[in-house]
Amino acid sequence: MTFREMNIEDLETTLKTDKDVGITETEARKRQKEQGFNELQAGEKQSVILLFFAQFKDFMVIVLLAATLISGLLGEYIDAIAIIAIILMNGLLGFYQERRAEKSLDALKEMAAPQIYVLRDGEWRKIPSHEAVVGDIIKFISGDRIGADVRLIEAYSLEIEESALTGESVPSIKQSESLHFPAEGIGDEENMAFMGTMVSRGSGIGIIVGTGMNTAMGKIADLLQSAETQDTPLQLRLEQLGKILITTALFLTLIVVVTGILQGNPLYTMFLAGVSLAVAAIPEGLPAIVTVALSLGVQRMIKKNAIVRKLPAVETLGCASVICSDKTGTMTQNKMTVTHLWSGGHTWQVTGTGYAPSGEFYYGERAVQPKGNKTLFQLLTFGMLCNNSELILKKDRFTLNGDPTEGAMLVAAMKAGLNRENIVEQFTIVKEFPFDSTRKMMSVIVKDNQGKHFVVAKGAPDVMISHSSSILWQERVVRISEYQTQIQEAINGLAQQALRTIAIGYKPIPSGTVLLHESEAESDLIYFGLHGMIDPPRPEVKEAVREAREAGIKTVMITGDHVATAKAIAGQLGILRGKERVLEGKELAEMTVDQLEDIVEDVAVFARVSPEHKLKIVRALQNNGHIVAMTGDGVNDAPAIKAADIGISMGITGTDVAKEASSLILLDDNFATIKAAIKEGRNIYENIRKFIRYLLASNVGEILVMFFAMVCALPLPLIPIQILWVNLVTDGLPAMALGLDKAENDVMKRDPRDPKEGVFARGLGWKIISRGFLIGISTLIAFIVIYKNNPDNLVYAQTIAFTTLVLAQLIHVFDCRSERSIFSRNPFGNKYLVAAVISSLVLLLVVIYYPPLQVIFHTVPIASRDWLLVIGMASIPTFLLAGSILIRKTR
Repeated sequence: MTFREMNIEDLETTLKTDKDVGITETEARKRQKEQGFNELQAGEKQSVILLFFAQFKDFMVIVLLAATLISGLLGEYIDAIAIIAIILMNGLLGFYQERRAEKSLDALKEMAAPQIYVLRDGEWRKIPSHEAVVGDIIKFISGDRIGADVRLIEAYSLEIEESALTGESVPSIKQSESLHFPAEGIGDEENMAFMGTMVSRGSGIGIIVGTGMNTAMGKIADLLQSAETQDTPLQLRLEQLGKILITTALFLTLIVVVTGILQGNPLYTMFLAGVSLAVAAIPEGLPAIVTVALSLGVQRMIKKNAIVRKLPAVETLGCASVICSDKTGTMTQNKMTVTHLWSGGHTWQVTGTGYAPSGEFYYGERAVQPKGNKTLFQLLTFGMLCNNSELILKKDRFTLNGDPTEGAMLVAAMKAGLNRENIVEQFTIVKEFPFDSTRKMMSVIVKDNQGKHFVVAKGAPDVMISHSSSILWQERVVRISEYQTQIQEAINGLAQQALRTIAIGYKPIPSGTVLLHESEAESDLIYFGLHGMIDPPRPEVKEAVREAREAGIKTVMITGDHVATAKAIAGQLGILRGKERVLEGKELAEMTVDQLEDIVEDVAVFARVSPEHKLKIVRALQNNGHIVAMTGDGVNDAPAIKAADIGISMGITGTDVAKEASSLILLDDNFATIKAAIKEGRNIYENIRKFIRYLLASNVGEILVMFFAMVCALPLPLIPIQILWVNLVTDGLPAMALGLDKAENDVMKRDPRDPKEGVFARGLGWKIISRGFLIGISTLIAFIVIYKNNPDNLVYAQTIAFTTLVLAQLIHVFDCRSERSIFSRNPFGNKYLVAAVISSLVLLLVVIYYPPLQVIFHTVPIASRDWLLVIGMASIPTFLLAGSILIRKTR
């Protein structure tokens, strides 16, 4: 038998304890040695030093280190220092992020109660929760956090907030009786309380049946430790790019050195030339610019209510193909709202959502005034009288203090113009019989200002029927047996709309009657009506789901809520359409990941799921080739958030555990913010492709101008210091400005890119080689024209080549703004790029015309007539290809 199935005597025998005395201190210490402390255990942690040095194993970091060595060999110590600074910056950033990730388990530990009341040696005492052991008797009241997994033996109006474990939007009602029906999940275990959950109402006593890692939260902690994080597509692509660049650099260096030596050039000269080519092949600024581009994306995301905890997460969102989203609070408002009222065969609709007491009442399509309808107004009044919740206005925002269900009824009454002040003036609560899980109802005895007494009760509709002998039907009190069918039809009709229903009953009390027990007060009631309520969808989510679908992204709802509720909300939001399936947790539990892979593409809603299920769903989607974004707010979501390609947590309702496990935090808990993040992610990746295209095309041009000059037995057109200047200054500023480019109009009309797509996909490789080839050839032609006319002035020819190369690159950068051609976008639409190009031009002129820098960079002033040659040759690479594309399109 499980603990929930045992009666109290069996529990005491099994756990060797006594509900009236507890265990002894001696026995507690003995059990503590056997069981360990009641705390979550951390897995083996990597040492801080090893974690720090692990940041420098990335392949692009090795590329940078090679560039540092080369710069040092060339005597360019300032460049070497700058590159080392970049390496340290990236390393410290990665180290900080990983240390933050390790704190997810620490945040989980903090959710355990720091102290609990325990019965030992027949006395109640307060002890640190980590000292509790299996068999301890503990007690708790409203506001307490449960310190271990507990089998309840006493429950008094007990409700426990378990959303962090179950995803349920309302507190779970608890009772102490044995359960003999199968439980689908934690939310169904009504006589159990779990570590880390919060008592929202009532009080209880229980026997500890699980501590530490043997609790429900301990299982989640174990999942969190074992969940592996995935490398992002960007990290994989940059690693691939780094290998290509290193291989290219070494290959070209070898060819040039061997070719030069075979031509009779001195070994030292050819080694220097080979090193220059290696420097040209490696874009030293690439990792730094990627980091800057991602950082700028992070700043933009903050303005859109999203905080990025891990830089690559922004880019990963851009290729997300599935969003697995929690329902409660993300797609819905997490604010129960009364939308329908029923009484005596009449149904009214109520508008307005959330806790703001503003809305209208409709009967059919006709607006009605509640005060003008006696039955409706009385139903709302009763809902406010039998109610302990309170609405608080803080800084123009309404918040609820109390039970969400009661809060919904209170707000509905306030929409009709009722408030606590006028209720208190007219009615006095004489006695209250609080809600408890056995009766499943509560009631109050009320006295009005005319001295009349009556009972108002509320509870589950079926329970209220069993306690009622009459019903108010069209303003007449008649026998309830005559209208059982109509009542059931009303209840079923509201349930089909996924509404949670609460029934209201009342009865007048003869003057002088004293009701001492709830059984007297809650019998022979008049069944008055129903409140139908739901946690409504956020109004902006439906549009966000539609736009995500247009972008080729499937939205999947994963919730711990009931199937009917999940289906209704998913249908309203456009998530559940056509032949798409709804899968329950109990079906999911019987499947392996492989079996789930076969059907997961057809499932749009997962209901009544557990933490293990969420992890299984993420794995199945990933195994099918999807890039998965997983949202959530509870402890139960943390393992799946960590395992997903992009983990997203809620900033308002999210637990610290979920936030620490995530890569992205939504400040407004809004699904629509994810859509904005995806757009930003796609744009960032496109911008990264733009500056990779720009940097590598420029570097190909530098390589080819050097290589072709050697093949033709010409002097070097560029010297190493000029190549470094181009790479670190001319390339850097415009490339960084490309990272600020706005998204193209159709960025959210495209399908997600294939996560296996290489850096050079979609024709990028050809664009780099073709533009680079033309930049190299144009630069070489300009060099040859000047050198052949004046072979004695090599420095002047090198200055011409240097200037032509720089100008060709600065013109080419505008072509990089679009996948199509320079003519498809306003070339001056990026003001940062225009400023960067102007800055680079000014720096170029300073290097050419400022005498102290002429000595360093081996340049001389260019004659006016030769500027026409420079500008003409520099314009050829971009406008020649762009013109040919335009001609082809025109044809």
